[in-house]
Amino acid sequence: MRTPSAMIVGLVLCPCGLLLTLTGTLAPSWRQVSLIPDQPVDLILEQGIWDICRERQSSHDRLCGQSDELGYFEQLPVRVAQGLMPTSLVVTLLGLLVATLGVRCWQKEPWYLLAGIAGLVLLLSGLLSLVPASWYTYELWGLPAPDRSTLVVGYSLVLSYLGSCLEISGGLALALSFHHCCKERRAPKLSPSPVLEAGPCSTIGAYRNPWDVLEDERDGQQWRSTLPCDSDL
Repeated sequence: MRTPSAMIVGLVLCPCGLLLTLTGTLAPSWRQVSLIPDQPVDLILEQGIWDICRERQSSHDRLCGQSDELGYFEQLPVRVAQGLMPTSLVVTLLGLLVATLGVRCWQKEPWYLLAGIAGLVLLLSGLLSLVPASWYTYELWGLPAPDRSTLVVGYSLVLSYLGSCLEISGGLALALSFHHCCKERRAPKLSPSPVLEAGPCSTIGAYRNPWDVLEDERDGQQWRSTLPCDSDL
């Protein structure tokens, strides 16, 4: 049996979402602060959920581990992201493990119930990473920043969004396996035919032609059958 298309889609999208979410969690660029007063014009301050880096665009000198003088890490959206993003990664790994057991790899048929449960777990992991990313975006311009500076969205936040959407889409694709489970339960159970029970070579319960098509040959007369052409079949 070939692997269902929905399972293939789920197993492709979810690992891609995991990779993007992992990059968005670790990379310190959820928000970029530029045009800071009393600082060089080409200076950019990149703020993540774990670290703050500063970079000069002219020389590409980058220095991380900057001190948090404005209490950026103490804000509730940042603290929630610090808790939910790693949780989402762990739940995604758990969901992928369950999915590999449910999807047919070394089995004759997929285990649809287990694949559906894995889809729900991966859907939950996508929501766990989407919530902090959305909340951070909503509070992006309200988080502490130097006065009269320019605030823009960083690439880590964008990657977190994309990873969350891929995990949700992959989880929904795997959750479609529940439809097959319901289909099997609703399908009526038919008793096997007598021919199948007796074996492929048995004639029990098979159709028999009541006409003797060889009657003329047994009598020694010239064979002239008046039966229809398909009667021999």
